[in-house]
Amino acid sequence: MNPDNQTLFNILSAARTIAVVGASSDPARSSHGVMKMLLGAGYHVIPVNPNESEVLGQKAYPSLRDVPVPIDIVDVFRRAEATLPIAEDAVAVGAKTLWLQLGVVNDQAAATAQAGGLNIVMDRCIAVEHRLLGVPAIR
Repeated sequence: MNPDNQTLFNILSAARTIAVVGASSDPARSSHGVMKMLLGAGYHVIPVNPNESEVLGQKAYPSLRDVPVPIDIVDVFRRAEATLPIAEDAVAVGAKTLWLQLGVVNDQAAATAQAGGLNIVMDRCIAVEHRLLGVPAIR
């Protein structure tokens, strides 16, 4: 179901704004490290977490629907069972891609995102894919 490598490269190359759902200010959390990497690669990264006010110097929002700018990729660090409402929100805000992190698979969320016109990536780490595919940093 995941896109091929060329499509993944194109998604990551075209994206400018990535919302990280489940972003954490705790450096021990994988979402923190991935968000830091994405910021370092030049993306505009927006943390989405109702329990955070700021992550890595970026203002956090309680939900995708609260984010005031267009979103290219919704990168999800939540358990699989929590991803359907996130997929619905991603469609509602007009995101282009729903990316479920390594270990996260939800076919219903994927079907919802695809029906809404989004690309879907599941069970893949966006930071790992970015590095493996050699996506250049945004200037």
